[in-house]
Amino acid sequence: MRISQENKKEIFENLPVPEALLVMAVPTVISQLINLIYNMVDAYFIGRTGNSYMMGATTLTLALVMMNVALSNIFGIGGGSLVARLMGAGREEEARHVSAYSFRGALTVALCYALLIGLFTRPILLFLGASDNTLNFAVQYTQLVLVLGSVPNQLAAVLAHLLRNTGHSAKASLGLSGGGILNMILDPLFMFVILPPGYEVVGAALATFLSNLAACSYLLLTYRKASAAAPLSMDFKAARLTEKISRRQLFSVGIPSAILTGLFDAANISANKLAAAHSDLVLAGLGITLKVERVPNAVCIGLCQGAMPIIAYNFASGNRERMKKTIDTARLWGLIIAACAIVLFQLFAEPATRLFLNQKQAADAVQAVTTISFAAMFLRIRCLASPVQFLNYHSSFCLQAMGDGKATMLHSVVRELCLYIPAMLLLDSLFGEKGLASALPAAEALSAVFALILLHRTLKKAFNE
Repeated sequence: MRISQENKKEIFENLPVPEALLVMAVPTVISQLINLIYNMVDAYFIGRTGNSYMMGATTLTLALVMMNVALSNIFGIGGGSLVARLMGAGREEEARHVSAYSFRGALTVALCYALLIGLFTRPILLFLGASDNTLNFAVQYTQLVLVLGSVPNQLAAVLAHLLRNTGHSAKASLGLSGGGILNMILDPLFMFVILPPGYEVVGAALATFLSNLAACSYLLLTYRKASAAAPLSMDFKAARLTEKISRRQLFSVGIPSAILTGLFDAANISANKLAAAHSDLVLAGLGITLKVERVPNAVCIGLCQGAMPIIAYNFASGNRERMKKTIDTARLWGLIIAACAIVLFQLFAEPATRLFLNQKQAADAVQAVTTISFAAMFLRIRCLASPVQFLNYHSSFCLQAMGDGKATMLHSVVRELCLYIPAMLLLDSLFGEKGLASALPAAEALSAVFALILLHRTLKKAFNE
């Protein structure tokens, strides 16, 4: 259903919930899937070289990429959620100030992160588990994607969140998706045509940097155009006014969201370090699995992101029944997607993981076969976490939409620090690689129960207001 600029609120207020969810979620799901190509395409084409050490290096850098995402959530999810709630409350001028403050904050944080990574690239990568075989490749990727690329990457994410939360879901998704498609085109061009053999990681990183830059440029133009009618702004003068209005409300959601992603990143770092302690091939196998399993995760996160503005708007406007129906519908859809993921990965674990490492091109066939066997084993076990993992995502996004930052932070701390990381350490020490893989479904199941309790408590409070 096509909705004019003047009737964007119709999505939030009157369109039947399943239709409204489709209007908002389909673009975000597509965007998540294509945005996933930023890393997956790099991994796919690097896998064409058959070099397990290159694959291991990109696995290490994923932790730093995810930290970039975590930082963008401060002003993307924090600012976007607040903008939607202010719109629902009829306070559009304040929403405009929040969007300006979010833009300025994202730019500042991205510059600081790029500087930090640039100054301490090698020590950070060594801490993450880089070896003599993987360090130089990891440095090459990090310098281009995160030192030069942090600003366009974070700004693109924040602008997309702000556009999405004012009803411009399709335009936000088009910007991110366009970057992913461009990355698909540039990766093989730089890796196998322009640059000489041995520089495939540099080629992949350069393609990703240019794709991020293109996506950011498009979203900047789109954001500026949309600001003529929507409560959006890049005016630094307007941003200063926000400090008096709702800075605390922004950070109460944005910081817990960043911490959630940061703790998720810390858990992945722990998994990488445990895998690397076994061998570089186990690390490469885990890296392949992390890429493959992100496909259903991206769909589920896109669904949650699409539902979030509808939930936030109706929470602020007082339409609790519509808010609750949106939550229930999104939960049902997500659980169906997660169940399908389990079936597919159990049946096709080896073909899926082989896509990311070309055994025929590998210099050492035994290494390649061993890497794939580890990847398939990790995938078959870890995919069992899909339904409970979705419940964790869904509950967290709902809490953020309702402005309950304390519950979001508590959930993330319990989920990652109290359950997942200890489970990894314990099960890895007892059962080796299979124990490391089993930690995810075990910890996600326990944390999902806790997340549902938190969500029930927040909903009960909302309905009693």
